Amino acid sequence: MNKIALIIQREYLTRVKKTSFILMTLFGPILMAGLMLIPIWLGLKDKDIQIIEVIDDTRQFINQFEGTNTIQFYYEFKSIDDAKKSFYKDKYTSILHISNTDKNTTAYLYYKKQPGLSTVSKIESTIEKGIKNIELEKQFNISRKQLDEIQPKVTVKSVSIDEAGLEESKNVGVSTFLGFGGAILIYTFIFMYGIQIMRGVIEEKTSRIVEIIISSVKPFQLMMGKIIGIALVGLTQFSLWIILSMGIYSVGMGVLASSNMNQLDFSKEAITNGMSSESENEISENKIEQQINEMFSQIPITKIVIAFLFYFLGGYLLYGAFLAAIGSAVDSEADTQQFMMPITIPLIFSFIMASSVMENPDGPLAFWLSIIPLTSPIIMMVRIPFGVETWELLLSMALLVLGFLGATWMAAKIYRTGILMYGKKITYKELLKWLFYKG
Repeated sequence: MNKIALIIQREYLTRVKKTSFILMTLFGPILMAGLMLIPIWLGLKDKDIQIIEVIDDTRQFINQFEGTNTIQFYYEFKSIDDAKKSFYKDKYTSILHISNTDKNTTAYLYYKKQPGLSTVSKIESTIEKGIKNIELEKQFNISRKQLDEIQPKVTVKSVSIDEAGLEESKNVGVSTFLGFGGAILIYTFIFMYGIQIMRGVIEEKTSRIVEIIISSVKPFQLMMGKIIGIALVGLTQFSLWIILSMGIYSVGMGVLASSNMNQLDFSKEAITNGMSSESENEISENKIEQQINEMFSQIPITKIVIAFLFYFLGGYLLYGAFLAAIGSAVDSEADTQQFMMPITIPLIFSFIMASSVMENPDGPLAFWLSIIPLTSPIIMMVRIPFGVETWELLLSMALLVLGFLGATWMAAKIYRTGILMYGKKITYKELLKWLFYKG
């Protein structure tokens, strides 16, 4: 055990002291935060600000268009010809001309500055809504307000109930997001750091360093120490990425929010009724905060985090053992392709099946895929936010641990022979011989 600890220490310290590790740890979060912040920043800088002069010949759409911080509507009671003549002298960026209220109405938007798709869509939907109101009053003598008053609002809440009668509310959207997000992270982590194990083994084999190391430790000890050491390196880097990325993102969002506070508000109504707008915004924010708290209170966060860490490491250790065996059997990375496919197929398959599992998280397909060690790291992570029986979770974890130990034992059998084998093209038949070699 002491020798394994020394190998773990060597693998860990050797890799974390590398310049590439330090640079990737520092610049990785900057890149990730940048991918999230730059689109937001560009969106804020490139807003489509429109000041639209409304010429409504029908007088049916007065005060019907709702303004925002980027689109404002001003109603002028003059002819379209007069509006066009004074267009380039006025502050307006566009003129909206509405001449009729037929079912196939065509409104014209004359502009200096090209309006965006959202601006045009907003105008179209407002006019359509206005025409519907007119038709309701004409044909059925019903106003839009009366129709809205009888409009039902239906909400379906998912509530699970166990044999003891205990009820538990669940939010499907949040469960889907957490499950799929965790699955993506595990999938990425296994590939990213599993490949590092394989490359590390190939590098030591080709440099002949392993011949010196193998003289003082058993192949099983060497491989176990290498797998766990690189796992700790990956866990360290991943943890630092999350902490630094969230820190940079929070600071960046604070800067963007403060700079956006100075944006000019074109709405006269918002200035006049500032106090009422602020109170309405405060009420709205409180409602949103309550809804978010309610959604996350329905999710077993502690259980998800613990399970994520377990399957995060368990999946990596399982596949890392197989990839270490492949690295010991070949002389270069180019020769790994024929052996990589059978190992990665279950991982890719489980990722593809994740969407089907989310549709039916309690089905037989979901159950078996979350129990089998080769697919359980991803599939069980998808299922947990939806609710999994404790015995299923414990069984899956136990089988994953046994799977890792079995894979490590099998890989060690290949490792002890392959690590000292040079200049020979290895076949599957050869690997089977090494696996059952008694010497």
